Amino acid sequence: MGDKAHIHPGAAGRAQAADHPRSVRNVVLVGPSGSGKTTLVEALALTAGAVNRAGRVEDGGCVSDYDEIEHRQQRSVQLSLVPVDWDGTKVNLLDTPGYADFVGELRAGLRAADAALFVVSASDGVDGSTRMVWDECAAVGMPRAIVVTHLEAARADFEEMTRICAETFGADDPDAVLPLYLPLHGPQAPDGHAPVTGLVGLLSQKLFDYSTGERKESEPGEDQLPRIEEARNRLIEGIISESEDETLMDRYLGGEQVDVGTLIEDLERAVARGVFFPVLAAAPAAEGARQGLGTVELLELVTGAFPTPLEHEAPRVTTPDGRPRELAPCDPDGPLVAEVVKTSSDPYVGRISLVRVFSGTLRADQTVHVSGHGLADRGHEDHDVDERIGALSTPFGKVQRPVSHVVAGDLACVAKLGRAETGDTLSARDDPLLMEPWEMPDPLLPLAIQAHSKPDEDKLSQGLARLVAEDPTMRLEQNQDTRQVVLWCLGEAHADVALERLRSRYGVQVDVVPHRVALRETFAERSAGRGRHVKQSGGHGQYAICEIEVEPLPAGSGIEFVDRVVGGAVPRQFVPSVEKGVRAQAARGVAAGHPLVDVRVTLVDGKAHSVDSSDAAFQTAGALALREAAAGARIHLLEPVAEVSVLVGDDYVGAVMSDLSGRRGRLLGTEQTPGGRTLIRAEVPEIEIGRYAVDLRSLSHGTARFSRRYARHEPMPPQIAERTRQKEHAAA
Repeated sequence: MGDKAHIHPGAAGRAQAADHPRSVRNVVLVGPSGSGKTTLVEALALTAGAVNRAGRVEDGGCVSDYDEIEHRQQRSVQLSLVPVDWDGTKVNLLDTPGYADFVGELRAGLRAADAALFVVSASDGVDGSTRMVWDECAAVGMPRAIVVTHLEAARADFEEMTRICAETFGADDPDAVLPLYLPLHGPQAPDGHAPVTGLVGLLSQKLFDYSTGERKESEPGEDQLPRIEEARNRLIEGIISESEDETLMDRYLGGEQVDVGTLIEDLERAVARGVFFPVLAAAPAAEGARQGLGTVELLELVTGAFPTPLEHEAPRVTTPDGRPRELAPCDPDGPLVAEVVKTSSDPYVGRISLVRVFSGTLRADQTVHVSGHGLADRGHEDHDVDERIGALSTPFGKVQRPVSHVVAGDLACVAKLGRAETGDTLSARDDPLLMEPWEMPDPLLPLAIQAHSKPDEDKLSQGLARLVAEDPTMRLEQNQDTRQVVLWCLGEAHADVALERLRSRYGVQVDVVPHRVALRETFAERSAGRGRHVKQSGGHGQYAICEIEVEPLPAGSGIEFVDRVVGGAVPRQFVPSVEKGVRAQAARGVAAGHPLVDVRVTLVDGKAHSVDSSDAAFQTAGALALREAAAGARIHLLEPVAEVSVLVGDDYVGAVMSDLSGRRGRLLGTEQTPGGRTLIRAEVPEIEIGRYAVDLRSLSHGTARFSRRYARHEPMPPQIAERTRQKEHAAA
């Protein structure tokens, strides 16, 4: 796979800086929570010599700056980078959260990586979310391999798990998902379980024994050959079918012995092209052991078969004004283009940006241009500013090791970029560029908050700005209708982490309050009202009388004001005052305190006084007239209705449609999509889908996605409107 000499190791196995993209592999680990991703990263770091003992270590260990929702459960919610050195190659291991609420961190890992390791538990299998990520990787042709963990479990079955993976991930071609190694089992325990103690390589036909904590190679026994031969033949046929050599299958089927070196070269090409997906087994090292089972084989696959950044297609970039710019793939001497894939805060260092360099070379103390990412709708300001790069470092556990430069294809941390946010582009100051942003999931769970106290209120704005700067999957809304501050999150765990970060990192204590939907009011029938504002209490008095007629208009019409006064009953200079009073009262509401919309207000008559009439008096009279008109008419409470699109597996279509009906939804239609999924479109009142992000995940076992967009406001059913008014009155 090219020259591997351009690597500067730190401590044994701890990669620090690469001088060329050929010596870098960027690998993201994907899998559900509990599948063993972090444990696998630790095992790989131990085998590479980056740490000297198994397990999580505080200083110089291999787990970086994890946040926790609850300390007892130790649930990691952030992307973590662990760089190791293997055979002269720097391997950047990107450990992603397994929780669906933190899919933004997963997308960041996919953006920064060139290949993916899908980690599946032999005891738990493959979940729906992992299948969806596999499809995302397939859509962009990302090379993938599968690692089966938890082989020590009593009911673990590697062969059965491999079959499940072939059915799940190789639906189009099951022979593209095959094991490279088979597990070797030790003596059977009294409970009937035989622990996995080693592996047998199907191509090399060698045994690799890990039972002593050191990998030892030997030849297979005669009794093992039949099992090996069957799996080996299938593997060879799978590799050859994906080979670019069309004559190789004919030669193999004709009885010709294909050289193992040729098979390995074809395997590596097929993996790098994203058409063959090997299955491997791995387990952590025992206490005191130096190597975990399968970790050597996995590192060999990563460094030998996974592509270098040179094989990664150049990202699409433009100038800040939108003109396209062509880039050569991963050229260290090209124009600087780097992207902030993660932003975090350190109490001592400040803001730290994890950066992937796609082109050029990033150097310490360099001044760069930071381009914003067009997420203004989520509370992220757009910006184009110059900033000076502080220290460059490569992380390892809690330790940041300084480096002087970062070449194209590599990742590193940048300290103290005060304006850069996740998704921003770093480029040369004299040649600013902007990368096309990656797709971020839309946060659909609202969390309404308010400051706990006056000191918290003073710090809230700055704390929220920093919070959304770190997390582009979070949207900040200052709702003008409900006067609420709303954080839109991906799920309950995401919301919990946001509150904890506000408290612990930014010192802001907030209270969660019920989220209110922006309701409206309108007239259901024609009505009339008279506003009389006459006061005389000595000195200059107040005199204004106006008469109006109100009639409903079609949805979306807003407030229309018409002047039909004749004979100067209301002097011309006071007509705008009446309109101003009417519009001010409409904004405050006329029945339940929600804005009035979709009516025509016609001024038909009135009276004025030559001395006591004034602008303020006619504003008050206009408001009183509208209120009197409302008191004598039926008022409809309008609720917002959203058009909801749900993409769900065919197995859950009935349950999802039934649930939408129970939310007063109106089905618009269904559409079959590839992969055994159905797109359901419906219109649902927004008041019924406040927690739909959580409920749909439970209903579909995490396999469904949905989007929503505002459609219109429409009258709420009378009985529900009455309950809503009672609830709002009680809350007030």
